[in-house]
Amino acid sequence: MDGFLKQSVEFLPILAQGLRLTVIVTAGSFVLSTVLGLVWALMRVSGNPVLSGIAKVFVNVIRGIPIIVQLFYIYFVLPDFGISLSAVQASIIGLGIAYSAYQSENFRAGIEAVDRGQVEAAQSIGMGWWLTMRRVLLPQAFKVVLPPYGNIMVMMLKDSSQASTITVAELALQGRLIASSTFQNTTVFTLVALLYLCMSLPLILLVSRLEARSARR
Repeated sequence: MDGFLKQSVEFLPILAQGLRLTVIVTAGSFVLSTVLGLVWALMRVSGNPVLSGIAKVFVNVIRGIPIIVQLFYIYFVLPDFGISLSAVQASIIGLGIAYSAYQSENFRAGIEAVDRGQVEAAQSIGMGWWLTMRRVLLPQAFKVVLPPYGNIMVMMLKDSSQASTITVAELALQGRLIASSTFQNTTVFTLVALLYLCMSLPLILLVSRLEARSARR
């Protein structure tokens, strides 16, 4: 136990550097996935067959390609077309685009869960499509999508470790580098697991509270 504590004091400052990048990648990709997911969802429910078709094709294609392949494509292939991104930028964009497909389905399900009679009532008093969406559908859909929205955040936090495949020195990669140089596998990966758990648990508890509140309503 004393050895574990002594090694923890030595390794934690290095792991903290990776932890910072993990938070940056997770936060950036979460914001991007939310914005893009909402755009795809609005296109799907717009009633315009062209917009709906484009969004449906995009979502299905993105969901069918592994995240790691998307990261490789953005980081290694786009430079061939003159688009060069840093590893962190590529990670945020790759994870953001990948998860936007899942966010889209989440938002679409929330919008379609709202009673259609409310839409008809809004339209009967002269509200246009966008005004109806902004004042009637989205506020109610937000309550429906909030619990799964939190679950996606937890999943994205864990999947941020895939950024290490394109050289982002986030928490998982820092752990591997320390373990390979010190051979203290047990200590290093126990610390990495505990740090991920410390980040995930507050989110998991938040999701549980939101789900409980949603069930009471």
